[in-house]
Amino acid sequence: MHFLRNLGARALGALHDIGQLTVLLFRILVSIPRLDVQELWRNFYKVGVKSFPIVFVTAILTGAIMVIQSGQLVAQYDAFGLLGWGAGYATLREIGPILIGLMFSGRVGANNTAELGTMKITEQVDALRALAINPIPYLLAPRFIAIISMMFLLTLIGNMMAILGGALTAQLLLEVDYRLFFWSISEYLVLGDLWNGLVKAFFFGVAIAIVSCHYGYATSGGAVGVGRAVNSSVVVSAISIFVLNFSIGALTL
Repeated sequence: MHFLRNLGARALGALHDIGQLTVLLFRILVSIPRLDVQELWRNFYKVGVKSFPIVFVTAILTGAIMVIQSGQLVAQYDAFGLLGWGAGYATLREIGPILIGLMFSGRVGANNTAELGTMKITEQVDALRALAINPIPYLLAPRFIAIISMMFLLTLIGNMMAILGGALTAQLLLEVDYRLFFWSISEYLVLGDLWNGLVKAFFFGVAIAIVSCHYGYATSGGAVGVGRAVNSSVVVSAISIFVLNFSIGALTL
């Protein structure tokens, strides 16, 4: 009985959180025409430019790892003409968006939650209201747009870096000519494979943005509350990424 009571309480808590996320998403979308443009550009730099180095390293190594793992199999059948396709297909559709999404949730999402949470407990948000400044278009909407836009753009750049890393690894470690690698990609991959991953990146960005904004904006309980909010934001964002990945994959079968 105690187990069922706890299970029901957790289910109701999850539904309550989903409802709050939906309401906040609607409020942010409505406020976008009134967002602060200067704050938007500041967040573009903070979210995009400062995240580029880690995306670059992650993408290069992802492409290299995919080629190393695929190379062991294609070498058994002397099917090196499929190496570029195998590595590119997995990277563009699945591995690239997921890894960059998880990196975003850990770096950008956590940082966003911590900033908003600190502003909330130090009453900076209340100060904005006292100055007749709506915190939704001033604080949340620019972060929301910046996270989604940069997640999409950096995934596109990361895909190119991953393919480049795969080609270099194939040439240097497996002695597969880079021209054969790129021929395999152009011959067997279709534009839909790229768009599938970019659609996932867009929705991953939406999830990371709204979850991090929600937990940061709802922070209470001082410094301990900020820590709890950051932890919840990262966990919920990661779960959302995998749920969305499964859902989009099932819908595009």
